[in-house]
Amino acid sequence: MAALAPSLGSARRLVIKIGSALLVGPDGLRGDWLRGLCDDVAEWRRRGTDVVLVSSGSIALGRRVLGLAPGALPLEQAQAAAAVGQIRLARAYEEALAPHGVTTAQVLLTLEDSAERRRYLNSRATMQTLLSLGVVPIVNENDTIATDEIRYGDNDRLAAQIAVTCGADQLLLLSDVDGLYTANPKTDPTARHLPVIRQLTPEIEAMGGDPVSGLSKGGMRTKLMAARTAVAGGCAMVIAEGSVTRPLTAVAQGARSSWFLPDGDPQAARKRWIAAMKPKGVLSIDQGAADALRRGKSLLPAGVRAIAGAFGRGDPVTISGPSGEALATGLSRYTADEARRIIGHHSAEIESILGYPGRAALVHRDDMAL
Repeated sequence: MAALAPSLGSARRLVIKIGSALLVGPDGLRGDWLRGLCDDVAEWRRRGTDVVLVSSGSIALGRRVLGLAPGALPLEQAQAAAAVGQIRLARAYEEALAPHGVTTAQVLLTLEDSAERRRYLNSRATMQTLLSLGVVPIVNENDTIATDEIRYGDNDRLAAQIAVTCGADQLLLLSDVDGLYTANPKTDPTARHLPVIRQLTPEIEAMGGDPVSGLSKGGMRTKLMAARTAVAGGCAMVIAEGSVTRPLTAVAQGARSSWFLPDGDPQAARKRWIAAMKPKGVLSIDQGAADALRRGKSLLPAGVRAIAGAFGRGDPVTISGPSGEALATGLSRYTADEARRIIGHHSAEIESILGYPGRAALVHRDDMAL
């Protein structure tokens, strides 16, 4: 069964979630461990793998600086601790990766940034651009402004959403456990480790337990929720114990872990999601644009002849050919009013027409299902 697991070394785009208990110890930031992790990250980057880090630890770091008492914090104190800790966390990653020539960026998100389609597309475009420039984004929930209504609440689920957003093919949850068991191995000697999970059945989901770490919010239940999001988006997910000095190397060399197998690949999953949407408008295109779409190209404003419907940025639209036949469903990068002003024009003219710079494509090929 274990032989069916993917190889971490083969990841094209890898999202890594780091739990607070790994990063922050009784004496503060675990610098040696962080440097070992970043050595691995730099090695994966040299292999050509895009890497995104979703890192807990800002509140744990900030509360130490502020001298806040142990235990659960009121929301306003947690947000203050996050504000103090985030700058230290970002600097720690920057200093650990800089000797390898790796540039880092801090990205702070809330649940609203993925739940609202326009924000989701903006987040996706930013992440794609950072990765295309060879940057390693350091992502965390924006605890300084997030209220309970707009919180993920744990970085397991945030990491899964980031993996889907940026089209990752693998997600690694580094934790204080080495995978999924049939029961809690600390209390049940008959508990069996599950190296590969092909499908998230109700029986598998019932194996989720409660958090066991004093610093970590996420238990196995949140990891299984993350797995559901990841595999539905075509992303394989692995849970591994991360306290060793080179955690990625350990997993790649066969350290005990649990792999959740995806349903297809990220691109196919995204295309299915787009194709299932109800269009809010129609873009009628000419023959040249139709031919370009069939060759895998994006839809540029110059190839659009007419627009019907009222839609906003990020809304789904039908793309119809010269004879009125539906060719594709895609997500518009412009509102209907903006699109009507730029159709028939070259992308270089967009700024002069709208008065501000826009995106070259009206519908990008990554946001289109033929």
